Amino acid sequence: MGSKPRLYDAAPSTPPPILPGALPPKVDLPLEIPDKLPQTVPNNEQERFQCTPIYDSLTTTVPEIAMSFSDKRFPYGPFVSHETPREYLQNYYLLHGMEDVLVLNTAVEDLSKISTESGRDRWRLILRKHNVDQDVDEWWQEVFDAVIIANGQFSVPYVPEVKGLSQYIAKYPRRVMHSKYYRQPHPFNDKKILIVGNALSGRDIADELLKVARLPVYVSRRHKSIWEGPEPKPGIEWRPVIKGYVDERGHIMFEDDSSLEDVDQVIYCTGYKPSFPFWNIQANGGHLYNYDKEKLNGSFLHTFFRDHPTLGIIGFGQTLAFRSYEYQAIALARVFSGRNALPLPTALEQEDWERSWEEHTKEQGIEFHAVSFENGDLLRWYDELSNIAGLPICGKGRVPPAFTDEAMRHLENILGPVNPHE
Repeated sequence: MGSKPRLYDAAPSTPPPILPGALPPKVDLPLEIPDKLPQTVPNNEQERFQCTPIYDSLTTTVPEIAMSFSDKRFPYGPFVSHETPREYLQNYYLLHGMEDVLVLNTAVEDLSKISTESGRDRWRLILRKHNVDQDVDEWWQEVFDAVIIANGQFSVPYVPEVKGLSQYIAKYPRRVMHSKYYRQPHPFNDKKILIVGNALSGRDIADELLKVARLPVYVSRRHKSIWEGPEPKPGIEWRPVIKGYVDERGHIMFEDDSSLEDVDQVIYCTGYKPSFPFWNIQANGGHLYNYDKEKLNGSFLHTFFRDHPTLGIIGFGQTLAFRSYEYQAIALARVFSGRNALPLPTALEQEDWERSWEEHTKEQGIEFHAVSFENGDLLRWYDELSNIAGLPICGKGRVPPAFTDEAMRHLENILGPVNPHE
């Protein structure tokens, strides 16, 4: 407590070495826990991927409905700088008087399910707080009846494995970076740049570098994005997927057999992988996340876990950000407080949902935790969460937010009309 949430690092620490193709279990390792708790020990400087991926000029790219909770409007207009969401969240905590229950600068280093004499499972958290004044780590443990994981998905950057990339990095260690550590365009003045990836960050960074880099700025992309026309904008040259790196000559080869040489900087805008280094696999009976299938194990409605009735998660179900978090939070709060309108389905029924949803998303050609607006999946998901939650009892609790005609118009403007028969 007593510290502001950090949503932006103007000067991030030195990036860790890039390991192409490496997943979080290999690069975001659990810390060694002291033998006795509580205990104060020297500061552990192991990489924890704490810095944020926000660059100086970043603005929001979605309308207010995706960036706010239903009980407090987003006050500054549709597309704003990154300072505005931070202020919004800080003010939101003050609005609801939650500053006394918010603990910052504290890491959960172990989450284990434990049995109790009553027969009800509880959760033991092992926590670590860095004491900046003394440069030591304070470790302790606490036990809770229920836990909601909300640690986000944009901490551990991912760079795909490409033939020769590891050797290229070894020979040219400063030529390759991930967009997580990009902040400003001026370090790339008059540099020959290759951007890998054309989602939001790839597009933004390429546009920004047009002002300072040696033209053209090259963009390697697998697919056309929804923002692109038939031709690249002036100053940008599209290239296909990278086929390999030739470290002896510093060449980068593409799938159409074209190549680039003497590239000053390769910036990978290839996203992140969720990481759960605190999850105690042995104590909890298995892994929380399947990286091969890119899905949570045993989840129901992207929110509950059939093998862990007192565990929830917020942030999966990748549409409409804050509004989705709100529906998930309401449903979890009702269930964990015993005030839900409908009971959760049986474990077998939840397993059937997981199986059918996996088949459905495969047919759609999307990831397991992607929830589409256009085919009606998003509104059906919200309905299911709302039905479980129900209305608050005696005015205590929050009513699941309704979708007004205005909200639907905003969504259809950016996501397209709903066609439930797709």
